[in-house]
Amino acid sequence: MKTALTLISGICWTLVYIEAIRVSRRDKSYAVPFYALALNISWELIYTIYGFRRGVDLQTNINAVWFLFDLGILYTYFKYGNRDSASAGRAFGFTRWSVLVLMISFAVEYGFLREFGEAVGAGYSAFLQNLLMSVLFIEMLARRGTSRGQSLLIAVNKWIGTLAPTILFGILGDGGFPKGSFLIVMLGGLCSVFDLIYIGMLVRILRRDRKMERKIQHTKHS
Repeated sequence: MKTALTLISGICWTLVYIEAIRVSRRDKSYAVPFYALALNISWELIYTIYGFRRGVDLQTNINAVWFLFDLGILYTYFKYGNRDSASAGRAFGFTRWSVLVLMISFAVEYGFLREFGEAVGAGYSAFLQNLLMSVLFIEMLARRGTSRGQSLLIAVNKWIGTLAPTILFGILGDGGFPKGSFLIVMLGGLCSVFDLIYIGMLVRILRRDRKMERKIQHTKHS
């Protein structure tokens, strides 16, 4: 059961990353909110390094795969993000601001590691940044007002990919949380709430976009 949940999480998040790269290239826009991406890639780098130092296991291999795909997502952000960057990025300079955020994200992730240890620090920081990501996806969709740079494949797999480790670490217990964790159940549950809201919002916008496309096609042929 625990191995199955680890694999579900690994596969779902890998699909998120692959789809994010594909959608970014298709729509010429980044597909993962940058602050969440910065925390993600920092987390994956740190725990891939520490995991291989400790000894190879399933989760460490998954972390390494995630990190490689996140490099691809980071590339799409630097390629397309300047046209859609936040006001702080425009004021400070897109590249300088982005590098600063990456450095701060790495420092925060390393701080969790030093404060709580590898197993517990990885769990707490992962679920906190997933909660942030869930909120930022909603903000990104609301700000853009279209489905540009987004897809249901990302939305659904992000939800399932977080729900699986919520059950694993929060309820069943594993790793640094052998007896489960109320905090992880709470954070993972909140992720599901926001993820389902995001899925619902995205479905409505996709339906609206399809109706507009049909109207445009009808106008062209009339």
